[in-house]
Amino acid sequence: MVSRTSFSICLLLLSGLAAASGPKGRFPEPLEKYEMPPMYIYRLESSPRMVSPYGPFVSYQVNVDANGMNIVGDAANEPSISVDPTNGNKIAIGWRQFNTYTSNFRQAGYGYSTDAGITWHFPGVLQNNVFRSDPVTNSDETGNFFYLSLLVTTFCGDIWRSTNGGQSWTERSPDGGAYSGDKEWFTVDRTPASMGHGFQYQFWTEFYACDFGGFSRSTDGGATWQTPISIPNSPQWGTLDVASNGNLFIGGGDSGSSFWCIRSTNAQNPAVTPTFDQVTTVNMGGSLWYGPPVNPDGLAGQIFLVVDRSGGPTNNNIYMMASVRPTGFSTGTDVMFARSTNGGLSFSAPLRINDDPINHNKYHFFGTLAVAPNGRIDSVWMDTRNAANNTDSQLFYAYSTDGGVSWAPNVAVSNSFTPLEGWPQQNKIGDYITIVSDNTGGDVAYAATYNFNPSRGQHEQDVYYVRVAPGAPVAQSAFSRKAHGGAGTFDVPLPLTGNVGVECRSGGATNDYQMIINFATSVTVESASVTSGTGSVSSFSVSGSQVTVNLTGVTNVQTITVTLHNVNDGTSTGDVPVSMGVLVGDVNGNAAVNASDVSLTKSQVGVAVSGSNFREDVNANGAINSVDVAQVKANVGTALPP
Repeated sequence: MVSRTSFSICLLLLSGLAAASGPKGRFPEPLEKYEMPPMYIYRLESSPRMVSPYGPFVSYQVNVDANGMNIVGDAANEPSISVDPTNGNKIAIGWRQFNTYTSNFRQAGYGYSTDAGITWHFPGVLQNNVFRSDPVTNSDETGNFFYLSLLVTTFCGDIWRSTNGGQSWTERSPDGGAYSGDKEWFTVDRTPASMGHGFQYQFWTEFYACDFGGFSRSTDGGATWQTPISIPNSPQWGTLDVASNGNLFIGGGDSGSSFWCIRSTNAQNPAVTPTFDQVTTVNMGGSLWYGPPVNPDGLAGQIFLVVDRSGGPTNNNIYMMASVRPTGFSTGTDVMFARSTNGGLSFSAPLRINDDPINHNKYHFFGTLAVAPNGRIDSVWMDTRNAANNTDSQLFYAYSTDGGVSWAPNVAVSNSFTPLEGWPQQNKIGDYITIVSDNTGGDVAYAATYNFNPSRGQHEQDVYYVRVAPGAPVAQSAFSRKAHGGAGTFDVPLPLTGNVGVECRSGGATNDYQMIINFATSVTVESASVTSGTGSVSSFSVSGSQVTVNLTGVTNVQTITVTLHNVNDGTSTGDVPVSMGVLVGDVNGNAAVNASDVSLTKSQVGVAVSGSNFREDVNANGAINSVDVAQVKANVGTALPP
């Protein structure tokens, strides 16, 4: 008779053997491993938290202490972001938290922001001294946040919920009660018309699982989970999403060059065990890669699948993205994209999203994407294109407004950093980054090494937040407009680049001016304000592609800037500033009033006001006379500030 103790030891040995290698042709071991116990932290130093601006983009450090300072000597990576869809100021990020880089013992870290990502709070971890990994967060449509965390000792996962924007978390399922396995991912059905509204769906690497199978479903918000089942082809290293009709789609692969989109139409039906009725092979143009030079003990990236639920022309399109090593090459990775417009029945040929010249010494890794409620697709990834050593990386951004057929030019949105420093006894900077999109832009969580740890002599891994967005609509032209009595209305051009245009006419008793700003297509404008200089906006109006801004109290001898806020042309949204020099009497527009302006005005006295001499009608009354000359003389010696 075998004792219970002996039997347990046998089971443990067998499970260890099972975890040692996967099926033939698959990656031979789990990516997550329990290797080190908790470590005593004998000191924690701090330094100012990192705020890293790059052009209009600003990255804010997330993993900070109670005083908002950087924690010297820790490490953080693999961030997963969620944003409250009812209040974009509320953001939560989960990550792998290493309390010291001297150990690879990691916990489920989390942070939250209540001011749209500018200020971050890091209360701690889900459970102290519990080895956890593979953090995945998500939200429902009412703003509840959910956190799926993997217990690496057992490959079992559990779901936690926050009802206060990520400030605190409550475990929904018992420890390990969500089944799960290595490289798990989950999604929430947020489609009100779906039978499965509110359901949570999860899949993982079946060969390294808590129990068995590779898929499970919760119909009660993550509190309980159905007995796992297998998915055709046993996909791994991927993600999943739900269409507006409640159909579930899983994007995964075989850890190499095979990629699939797998559908379940009945996972939304709580009365049946889910089945998978469609498996489509997707060409992603290469292979997933474990151990690229930029992430030696990790992936070049996972497979991301998202579904468009915009309700517009691209509704229910399915998009897949992966960072792959191109077929036939042994170096370099590209961010590749494929789209389905027929419910996953077929996919387009793979499209390369990084737009730099093909160079197989460059790495474009951790590619991920999200779809905004208006159907815009946002994508971000790490990119070494600008690095002479081919490893220093920047975060890049691109977007598409036509369902992924074409993409805007790539834009760098972060400073350069090395991914090869700050490793916490594990030679990687994680396996993924994440983005959540809204109608005006995307909220991104990524890991980078901007902070320098002098005691180690290296930069250290930290988690950062950055907001990305399409560039604001571009104004085509701008003018300062005045009516000159019966002579008509005349415009002073206001160049949008280069030297500022000079308005030389007086503003009357209350110093009033009018700006006209033209766009290529019809726009909406949320508000307008003076953002530099003295004056105020008395009113503004929009007519199609033209915006009229009325100003009052505008003082002389200054450059004034008016900003149109949240200009939206249906494709992009942003602020548009327009500047105007105000220098009464500068009739020749050279930014200084002198004798030449007096002479020019005198030469036009008595001449009818027209498009060629309206500037000499300084008081804009429709006639050029001695009053205009006197006004110019009174301002001789004034000039616009440099």
